[in-house]
Amino acid sequence: MAEQFDVVVIGAGPAGYHAAIRAAQLGLKTACIDAALGKDGKPALGGTCLRVGCIPSKALLDSSRQFWNMGHIFGEHGISFDNAGIDVEKMVGRKDAIVKQFTGGIAMLFKANKVATYYGFGQLQAGNVVTVTQHDGSVVELKGTNVIIAAGSDSIELPFAKFDGKHIVDNVGALDFTETPKRLGVIGAGVIGLELGSVWKRLGSEVTILEAAPNFLAAADAEVAKLAAREFKKQGLDIKLGAKLAKAEVVGDEVVLTYNDANGEQTLTVDKLLVAVGRKAASKGLLGEGCQVKLNERGQIIVDEHCHTGVDGVWAVGDCVRGPMLAHKGFEEGIAVAELIAGLPGHVNFDTIPWVIYTEPELAWVGKTEQQLKDEGIPYKAGSFPFAANGRAVAMVEPAGFVKVLAHAETDRVLGMHLVGANVSELVHEGVLTMEFSGSADDLARICHAHPSLSEVIHDAAMAVSKRAIHKTN
Repeated sequence: MAEQFDVVVIGAGPAGYHAAIRAAQLGLKTACIDAALGKDGKPALGGTCLRVGCIPSKALLDSSRQFWNMGHIFGEHGISFDNAGIDVEKMVGRKDAIVKQFTGGIAMLFKANKVATYYGFGQLQAGNVVTVTQHDGSVVELKGTNVIIAAGSDSIELPFAKFDGKHIVDNVGALDFTETPKRLGVIGAGVIGLELGSVWKRLGSEVTILEAAPNFLAAADAEVAKLAAREFKKQGLDIKLGAKLAKAEVVGDEVVLTYNDANGEQTLTVDKLLVAVGRKAASKGLLGEGCQVKLNERGQIIVDEHCHTGVDGVWAVGDCVRGPMLAHKGFEEGIAVAELIAGLPGHVNFDTIPWVIYTEPELAWVGKTEQQLKDEGIPYKAGSFPFAANGRAVAMVEPAGFVKVLAHAETDRVLGMHLVGANVSELVHEGVLTMEFSGSADDLARICHAHPSLSEVIHDAAMAVSKRAIHKTN
């Protein structure tokens, strides 16, 4: 007989574990199911983000940045050294220790909040029953008054460049190279391709990124993308736009790529190939016959604006539903659904979800781009300010980039903020907060910012909207 719960959550990634913990906090009897195993073969909670995504990639980005700075920035501070080296295995080991710390932390949080944890693959059946095929092959049944599906996403595999885990890899493999590849090919100049390409470039790899789209970072503000492309080129990242991969063939210990660009068919030989062309909802095998939950043409679970599937008591959140595949979007959806189940208000504002790319310089934005505002016929005014005129950025030897604030031409309400530069992953939240509270550019301009600080660039950009920036000629 199936054990009864108020809430059964399928998936313990960012969306799922937030949903489970919040539901338990609200007094609901909660279970959470997760199938993932860590590198040691033991269950590891936290989903792609904690195990093989956000957290481990940031660990490698920080390690590689320290090494890069030794050869490119420390000299300007008067710091010298001889024979700097990088121990890749130790760097990866540090990353693994961080992952273990945080995945173990989720297990502790589940225990502290009395969330029942089941390790195995969950499948939704009719009547809100979830079967769990555990790692030993045994099957248990759970029944939830409510079921929250938070199955996450998987890497998209190209039929002509299939993952082999050694020569052709996805993000998982690119986080675990035992040595720096001499030549690394990357398919896709998106977040994953740029971040992991940056890691290995900093450590000495010759990195070539093939991007099928004709424009670089089309989702970002055009000026942000242009400056970022210039900085990446300075760092030695070779980004080829309009380059469509046709074939990837492993020959010995090399990968021979055939691609097409404006000049016709081209070839490129690399030692490792990272395929980072996007992710897809992990919905395969998730829905049992008769559960009535529907998928769209992209394999995503169909939900309404409240993440409800239309089947009584069944909800879905995170990467397996519509909207941006971002961990923090999943956080908010998981919490919102738990609160809706408990009879409380729950809502996620997609208009104020921040985006970040953790390269050097970092890129971040929230809200509309200038092009979107033009396309939608919304009157706007813009103010921008460069980090090169900011005392703190110059003192840090990180003067590249700027902040742009976009405000409605008539109401002055902030419609978007676009940033490229040092620490903008933190600074973007000034824009998020301002927009969430329907603030104006003048509100930002009148808030006292500490001096000297990087955040002053936001202050100056907000003042520039009304052409009253002190530190630039308007």
